[in-house]
Amino acid sequence: MVHTIQNFKYQLCLLFAILLTGFSFGQKEPQYTQYMYNIGGFNPAYVGTTETPEISTMYRAQWLSIPGAPRTLRLGANIPFSNEKTGLGINAINDQLGPVSQTYIDLAYSYQFNISDNTKLSFGMDVGGSLLDVDFSKGSFENPGEPILDREDINKFYLTIGAGMFMYQENWYLGLSIPNFLTDGIYNDEVATVIEDKIQFNMIGGYVFDLSDNTKFKPAFLANYIAGAPINFNISANFLFSERFVVGASYRVGNAVSGLAGFHISDPIFFGVSYDYNTNGLGEYNSGTPEFVLKFYLGRKGNGTNRSGKTNLKGKPKQIDTPRFF
Repeated sequence: MVHTIQNFKYQLCLLFAILLTGFSFGQKEPQYTQYMYNIGGFNPAYVGTTETPEISTMYRAQWLSIPGAPRTLRLGANIPFSNEKTGLGINAINDQLGPVSQTYIDLAYSYQFNISDNTKLSFGMDVGGSLLDVDFSKGSFENPGEPILDREDINKFYLTIGAGMFMYQENWYLGLSIPNFLTDGIYNDEVATVIEDKIQFNMIGGYVFDLSDNTKFKPAFLANYIAGAPINFNISANFLFSERFVVGASYRVGNAVSGLAGFHISDPIFFGVSYDYNTNGLGEYNSGTPEFVLKFYLGRKGNGTNRSGKTNLKGKPKQIDTPRFF
């Protein structure tokens, strides 16, 4: 009896999450805690601003101990071109939630220019698609004699077009993006009429403080907004020690608190991990959310030399062995 009640609670939690995925169908990027390592995934203007090409993978297992809870896998690349003005980005994401599977693939392009001696402004666009698959044979989502969800499977492809801008100096950044303008192509009567014709806005920002020669401190934020829905607001604070070790914390307002840590396995390779604990009612029914990121900084050298030949915002050679921390 206790086991049956517990399973029913898990099913209710999962059902609630599936209903909320109506909001995620229009979003370019699923939710991440380590968003600071994934800016190019939701703002195409970022892809050409990196010092060297980057490849990143990310895995998130949300709400451990709840069967069918969200699982997200991402592969992305940011590729700045040698002209220091343009860049290319590639993103591939698979998001699983119970019977719902959604796969995103997009290609991004950015162009940047100086608006002052120390400040650059980048504009970007991305074009791609989203494949939505709903298979209600995966799992049980109804009470005896009372169907909760329409059992008709869904398999659809949607075109996505997004845009963004990203302004930065060596110690701060601010970005705004819209992951998809084509809301009519994603929200329909079969999927999620409640938020039809709504566009999502993402805003991100951060500032890097040099506390000492070996310590940097970066507070940052990410806000997601859809008209008619509460703002999803994330704030984080990370410390970087000796250009190698990262320790920090994050808070998703009204949702979760998180611990973050990371380190450079070698100069070109970074590994990061975070763990969320829900502060809302879901915290009672799950064992938290781990998230892992692995980044490869192609072309970065640890010998103190600059092999790229690029210059920084002040016209000096870029020291790509000591990155800007965003």
